[in-house]
Amino acid sequence: MKSTGYVKQLDNIGRIELPRTLMHELSIDYRTALEIFNDSDSIVLMEHKDHCSICNKEDNLKSFKGKYICEDCIDGVISLQSFKIGS
Repeated sequence: MKSTGYVKQLDNIGRIELPRTLMHELSIDYRTALEIFNDSDSIVLMEHKDHCSICNKEDNLKSFKGKYICEDCIDGVISLQSFKIGS
């Protein structure tokens, strides 16, 4: 992990402000959705990417009732339904 040299204090409701120069370096702006992970004793911020709710793939996604499902999983569900109907 690379140190940026920035030290930031949390405000009274737990927020931190990301330095504008760091945001510019990482090509993120104020609308970018970030996911927060904890890794042992570290906090990790990563840009949020939509992913399939079933298999976690990030490509060929379709939205259904607020969830994303990839085309492979959709095909799998359709084949299960066809198998059930044909039984």
